[in-house]
Amino acid sequence: MRWFGGCAPAPGTRPVMPMGARLLWSDPPVWMVGAWPDRLVRSVDGGGARIAVFGSCSASAEDVVRFLTVDDLSAAVDGWAGSFTVVRVTGDGVVEVIADAAHACPVYTARFSGGVVWGSSSRALSGLVGGGVDADWLAAFLSDKRTVLSGRSAWEGVVPVPAGHWLIMRPGGGASVRPWWTPRLRSYTEAVPLVRRALLDGVRARVEGVAVSSDVAGMDSTTAAVIALRYGPVLGMTVHPEGVSEGGDVRYARALDLPGLTHTLFPLRSEHLPFSPADEPLSATDEPAPSSVSWAMLSAQLRAVADAGSACHLTGDGGDNLFLSPPTHLADLARRGRLLRMVRDAQAWARLRKVSPWPLVAAALRQDGGQLARPWLSRPPWLLSAAPAPRVEASADAGLVAGARGAGRLAYADSQLADVLGLELQNPYFDGAVLDVVASVPSWERFSVHRYKPLLVDAVGDLLPELHKRRVTKGVFAEDFHRGVRVNLRRLLSMAGGRLADLGLVDPLPLRAAIHGAALGAKTVWPPLLSALAAEMWLEVVETTPPVTWVSIEEGIG
Repeated sequence: MRWFGGCAPAPGTRPVMPMGARLLWSDPPVWMVGAWPDRLVRSVDGGGARIAVFGSCSASAEDVVRFLTVDDLSAAVDGWAGSFTVVRVTGDGVVEVIADAAHACPVYTARFSGGVVWGSSSRALSGLVGGGVDADWLAAFLSDKRTVLSGRSAWEGVVPVPAGHWLIMRPGGGASVRPWWTPRLRSYTEAVPLVRRALLDGVRARVEGVAVSSDVAGMDSTTAAVIALRYGPVLGMTVHPEGVSEGGDVRYARALDLPGLTHTLFPLRSEHLPFSPADEPLSATDEPAPSSVSWAMLSAQLRAVADAGSACHLTGDGGDNLFLSPPTHLADLARRGRLLRMVRDAQAWARLRKVSPWPLVAAALRQDGGQLARPWLSRPPWLLSAAPAPRVEASADAGLVAGARGAGRLAYADSQLADVLGLELQNPYFDGAVLDVVASVPSWERFSVHRYKPLLVDAVGDLLPELHKRRVTKGVFAEDFHRGVRVNLRRLLSMAGGRLADLGLVDPLPLRAAIHGAALGAKTVWPPLLSALAAEMWLEVVETTPPVTWVSIEEGIG
């Protein structure tokens, strides 16, 4: 699995490194683990400083050189598109790490007797500090996987660097963190061309000079594929239920007839149903990956595009988080006294959803952003631990940022699964530059019940055929999840009494009742159920996977 990191040793101690790592620099040490294509890691030296950029980044080599010795390193990040982490070592041995704003490239630290280690894999760092799974973090994950415990990772003793923050480690073992990114305010008109530039530059940074494949399904993935076509050929893949080769995503994919696009269909067969055992075993990720429950399908899909020659696979994940706003702006309107607009938007949303508007109005007046964003979210009946209630953000902007960051963090775990297949799973909608622009638009201007994803369409809609610009739906696979539960019922019932139950985190009886209900086709609130099953699968994998081995630099080089 590909990751990077470094060590800020305490005085009089020997720096350490993970076994099998390749040193980028040795004093202080910065290393890489796994296969890193040249385009995903760039480093330059000069002026007594060294700088490296890990990940997909739009910056040129000249751009990187310019920021070798600037006082404010975060100024570099602010103008670059992509998902990346910037590391700089100055002449006096200070190590600076700029964590991305969207949390799609997590960075962690861990303290031990020899100083501080940092890196992009929390599981890898846990092997040094002897940390087991953090049961409190896992309890919060089961309650709401997107808003886990602040300042904690899935591993005891391993601490995340907050998204949009700047980690500074000084000789002698001292470390501090400070924010570098905060949302700014822009008008809708100002934001539209900036969204376009961020998406085009972010996709270009991923696909230029490499064999590319892309999901071609809803508007978000189709847009990513069309942008990628500006820089070279694309293999487009559309997933569909076996035997259903018309309508839905397939109809729109077939209508996307563009030069350079080779289209292929991927039929979902019974062996691809959710919860089914996969030919490719799950690997030990930093935290439970959302795709664990559908790994039989995703691994087969990724294996198919990899066998066709793809090195980079684009998805549309994150597009809904940014461009399909729930009515959280109602609370902002109420707070500003714009009650007529608030009631009008609540009524329009209610008509669209065929529900009463008055619960929305009441939630807006009491500033209940959680009820407006995810009214279905409640404490699962099987959760035993005293996990805190899901955090409710005070404004629509804060909710947008928190939701995007939570989804970006989860998507990173999915990309770790793809790493094992030798394929880059890339999500351009989780770029910090895109989040920066979208979050800068007033919440009531991002929202519309009359237009589907207006900010996205206004920014890049001219790149799409008219049919795709008018689309307001996407493929739904809920029935596949019900079928997957039925087919794998015995296995899932056994999992309900597994490691989570042994940790005292879940009660098997109500969890089994929920599984039985899903098998019978009952209306199911899927997110908490899927989180519990993904966590159980994850615990099984990490329990049977040896921890990362750490050695002194001398041993590692020798």
